[in-house]
Amino acid sequence: MLARRASAFARSFATVVDNAGVKVAAIDNGQPTTAVTFLVKAGSRYEPKPGVAHTLKNFAFKSTGKRSALGTVRESELYGGVLSASLSREYLALTSEFLRGDESFFVDLMSSFLTSSKFQRHEFQEYVLPVVEAESTAASQNPATRALELAHSLAFRSGLGSSLFASPHSHVSLDDVKEFAARAFSKGNIAVLGTGIDSAALTQLVEKALGGASVGNVAVESKPSTYFGGETRLESHGGPETVFIGFGAAGPADPALAILSAHLSPQPSVKWSQGLSPISAAIPQGTSVQPVLMPYSDATLFGLLVQGSSPEGVKEAAKVATNALKESTGLNGDALKTAVAKAKFAAASSLDGRDGILGALSTKVFANSDASIEATLASIDKVDAAAFSKSVAAITKSKPTFVAIGSVQTLPFTDELGL
Repeated sequence: MLARRASAFARSFATVVDNAGVKVAAIDNGQPTTAVTFLVKAGSRYEPKPGVAHTLKNFAFKSTGKRSALGTVRESELYGGVLSASLSREYLALTSEFLRGDESFFVDLMSSFLTSSKFQRHEFQEYVLPVVEAESTAASQNPATRALELAHSLAFRSGLGSSLFASPHSHVSLDDVKEFAARAFSKGNIAVLGTGIDSAALTQLVEKALGGASVGNVAVESKPSTYFGGETRLESHGGPETVFIGFGAAGPADPALAILSAHLSPQPSVKWSQGLSPISAAIPQGTSVQPVLMPYSDATLFGLLVQGSSPEGVKEAAKVATNALKESTGLNGDALKTAVAKAKFAAASSLDGRDGILGALSTKVFANSDASIEATLASIDKVDAAAFSKSVAAITKSKPTFVAIGSVQTLPFTDELGL
């Protein structure tokens, strides 16, 4: 039934390659506002030098050949629009949200960053670098963010293991940013996603903006991902005690891991209730366990983020979480049906918001794969008990990725968790 109700949504999505050689996907459900995202393969896995992608992200909406940074702000506010830029390990996303009818201006504004950015030195020194430093400092002071950054480094080393944040020792120059932008801002590296706008209209605007533009045609490259795993411990004070227990695999995303994540999640379906997760009832008070599923174009990292106020509590919660993960290989019957239903709901409900649509479509649009929610739900439905057990057993047999941040003398070691 869920798949049938999603069918109208799925059919309203179109993926095309316009005359400019740029992939365009759009959906229009009649909402009063529109959002357009220029998605560029300029994530940290593609950067030639640590910190370059993070620095490039913060050059978004600065001076271009068409308008100054101040002009961009003033004109966007005149239209009542909102501009934002975000960076993932694979993509740089430039997003504008605005009222219907203003799409011509905002598509032109965002495309100008790709076609005529000036990369001025005074903006680099006075605006970009201070923000880069502030974001990196904030990330280093957040144990959860720090744990995930370290986990990626251990799991994949290079490529997907590259940090989202520039370190104080990165020493990124303006020329580094210019060279990376020149390589990344190529037509084969760009996709445009829209909500609240007709696909044909968006395709026409993109063709007009980029058709005759001086963007290149060289695709960025990154070595195929390989999973390694490893362990690291970092003494830290001032934040919650943190442990990340992860496993990874190279290759396309496995829908069984979405089911595993749904099964282990302590988040109850009814507010104030304990829920049926094998974790929620057993962990000590004052601790939390959060499943983390991070699928990429050619690899996946799955893990459990355990946090709490005391290292003893986190150690006990980590043991509970690890045991629940190991016992999940035998999931079947109603328990498996429940996990499948929760995984399908999570996948479908993620498309209620624009961030969810962007996350769901980004990799699929570049890979020319079926981007519909129907295809996602069908892939989850196909996972039976045998397939689920095989997938979970395979990933948990790999070398674990283990990160401990806090009172490292008390936080658990991998052998204490049976890993």
